[in-house]
Amino acid sequence: MVFKLIACEVFYREVCLCVAATQHRVDIEFTEKNAHEKSDLLRTQIQAKIDAAESGDIAYDAILLGFGLCGNGVRGIGAKKTRLVLPRAHDCCTIFLGSRIAFKEHFSDNPSLPFSSVGYMERGTSWIHDANTVSVPGLDKSYEQYVAQYGEENAAFIMETLTASNKAALSETSDTRVVFVEVPELAHLGFAARARAEAEKAGKRFVLLPGDMRLIRGLVNGDWSDEEYLVVPPGSRIGGVYDWDRIVKAEGRA
Repeated sequence: MVFKLIACEVFYREVCLCVAATQHRVDIEFTEKNAHEKSDLLRTQIQAKIDAAESGDIAYDAILLGFGLCGNGVRGIGAKKTRLVLPRAHDCCTIFLGSRIAFKEHFSDNPSLPFSSVGYMERGTSWIHDANTVSVPGLDKSYEQYVAQYGEENAAFIMETLTASNKAALSETSDTRVVFVEVPELAHLGFAARARAEAEKAGKRFVLLPGDMRLIRGLVNGDWSDEEYLVVPPGSRIGGVYDWDRIVKAEGRA
């Protein structure tokens, strides 16, 4: 099969490794790391790349998205004639860890916990991802407004997440950890040691977590189980579920 892959450049090395090993043809295009800090900008960039891919000479079997929900950065995105595929992930940390279950295990108590990776260390101007700096359109409403838009269960999840994040960010005894997710295939590059030095210089507690490229590998190999990937039919768009399980859904018309 022939795929188009649009991904954030924080996955540059991981994506290249997985694409080199897959039996499928994958045409890759990256967005700049800092685009995720402005959800509207990221959404516009991704949609433009999808539209360009569909208007080109190649009839792709699928357009793959190397992103999580990413602060609503992919919400509302759709394709007219090609299916879209993306991991069921809150953000890039889920993809670095290799599963949403691992993300919940390590980040459920503090979704805003800063983290880093090889891509964050070597690209852009900041060596960490700090969720407190990310603009999230729509996450500034009352509980009643969330219920009206997303339903009671999703509204409760959103409020719980935002409350935990705000407490961690504002408390004098807030979590001082900085997590580095290290993919074994890239450990020899020494970025974990550099991240540790940066964390210690900033007075932070360094935590090293093992990463796994399985979600990226499954994406480019076409192994799209419904449990771990969302396949969006042509004409539909990506919507948010805002839970720990499904995370994203296909809805409406593009």
